[in-house]
Amino acid sequence: TSLVSLNHLTMQNAEGTTVDLYIPRKCSATNRLIQAKDHGSVQINIAHVDANGTYTGAYTTVALCGFIRQSGAGDAALTRIWDEKQRNELKGQ
Repeated sequence: TSLVSLNHLTMQNAEGTTVDLYIPRKCSATNRLIQAKDHGSVQINIAHVDANGTYTGAYTTVALCGFIRQSGAGDAALTRIWDEKQRNELKGQ
């Protein structure tokens, strides 16, 4: 058997630019970094709909760490984050 060196392997996008293998996310509720080994974390895309309930093609992404979900606060955190987003959009109009 032969040994293979992985030092020369890089991840590249379609243009050939070297990109990072892992980009950490932040929990939307606690602002903590979500570690790569946090298997309890989730990322949820919330669809935007018009007055008729039709999907507009836009969405909002929310990431929750495993700590929030394990403590049973995921539902409350998601509701709070969405309510804050709605309030901020109303202020911007």
